Amino acid sequence: MTTMTETSARFREFKMPDVGEGLTEAEILKWFVQPGDTVTDGQVVCEVETAKAAVELPIPFDGVVHELRFPEGTTVDVGEVIIAVDVAPGSGDAPAVPEAASTAAPEPVAKAEPEAPKGRQPVLVGYGVAEASTKRRARKGVEVPGPAAAAIQAEINGHGAVAVAVVPETRPLAKPPVRKLAKDLGIDLATVTPTGEGGIITREDVHAAVAPAAVEAPAAPAPVVAPAAPVTAAASAVESVQGARETRIPVKGVRKAIAQAMVGSAFTAPHVTEFVTVDVTRTMKLVAELKEDKDLAGVRVNPLLIIAKALLVAIKRNPDVNAAWDEANQEIVQKHYVNLGIAAATPRGLIVPNIKDAHDKTLPQLAAALGELVSTAREGKTSPAAMAGGTVTITNVGVFGVDTGTPILNPGESAILAVGSIKLQPWVHKGKVKPRQVTTLALSFDHRLVDGELGSKVLADVAAILEQPKRLITWA
Repeated sequence: MTTMTETSARFREFKMPDVGEGLTEAEILKWFVQPGDTVTDGQVVCEVETAKAAVELPIPFDGVVHELRFPEGTTVDVGEVIIAVDVAPGSGDAPAVPEAASTAAPEPVAKAEPEAPKGRQPVLVGYGVAEASTKRRARKGVEVPGPAAAAIQAEINGHGAVAVAVVPETRPLAKPPVRKLAKDLGIDLATVTPTGEGGIITREDVHAAVAPAAVEAPAAPAPVVAPAAPVTAAASAVESVQGARETRIPVKGVRKAIAQAMVGSAFTAPHVTEFVTVDVTRTMKLVAELKEDKDLAGVRVNPLLIIAKALLVAIKRNPDVNAAWDEANQEIVQKHYVNLGIAAATPRGLIVPNIKDAHDKTLPQLAAALGELVSTAREGKTSPAAMAGGTVTITNVGVFGVDTGTPILNPGESAILAVGSIKLQPWVHKGKVKPRQVTTLALSFDHRLVDGELGSKVLADVAAILEQPKRLITWA
């Protein structure tokens, strides 16, 4: 079984797969193909964003794109058909499905595939989905009236996309350009009175909703200025955005997941944060020396590498800190491995991929893993699997010039280390005040798992290693 279903000998459909860890929906960020394009098995056809990351979806068969079921920006449930492909182009065995029919009738979407057999379902390579995670709530929908469907189809065809067959009951009818105009103007379409044929909201309806007071206000001594010529939707949207006092951004995708995770962590795990300021002058000298080391040629060497290694050594000396709280079974789960998370700021929000089995890696291996993790995150290619299973995290707030902070635990983890900026400061060294490279560390930990003594030992060990990096050899 695959994520497509054969509707006839000619047309096949590709469904939104579960891209990892039982996720139930994803937003279509970008289509890489359009109706009429030829696709081959394994070709990436679109990019979607889940609550964890952006993922490219490859199609598992050859053919010619017949229909895109959803436009860009649409959030689609796992299991919904997103693209139909003509696998036998030019064949006369089966007539092509008229586009208007696919718009007006919801049956092809609802009856695209019979009920799947129980058990695990194939998904993208590397990720599995539990049986229970495939259950989704029933989606209610209404049939788009014939004239409205035709109007939507005509407008959408001009923009290279295909209309959706089923429209939620609470979703107002409007063409995609009108929806974009309303979004730019900050207008909720649910509050707009439609005047178009079949109950469709028009551009004029949106413009009328922007300034209802101007329309309803009685005559006044001040002159009423009317535009000499119609204002285009694009110009109106720009003027409104530039003059707006507020901007509303829908909470979804990675940002929604971050919010839910942080609230859950903050109100579930009792956080404790401890601080220490440390002279890292010798660590900075070591970084400069390692940059010239032939064994580390081709990999990025920076202070974060030494800090990561210092934390791994501190965990080895204090293994009880590397644990998780199992609320359901009322157990403390001690981890005999370290999946080291590195908080990374990306255009889509904060993500925390982790280096698997970081405790087993040599310094060159750790440097290579850090470099790959950072570059992958910046490109937006971090997979859901790379963000799962972390045990302890490092967040480097120093890159923003910040001294330190009180980081919130990544859900399911026991500790997180915040690293502040490294600055040249006056410091007492060997009885004299000298300029030294100094930073502040902050360790937040789950007080259900980690007592103050244990947390203090871990933080003190990290600080001691950064002050005297030779301890990496004597303590490892």
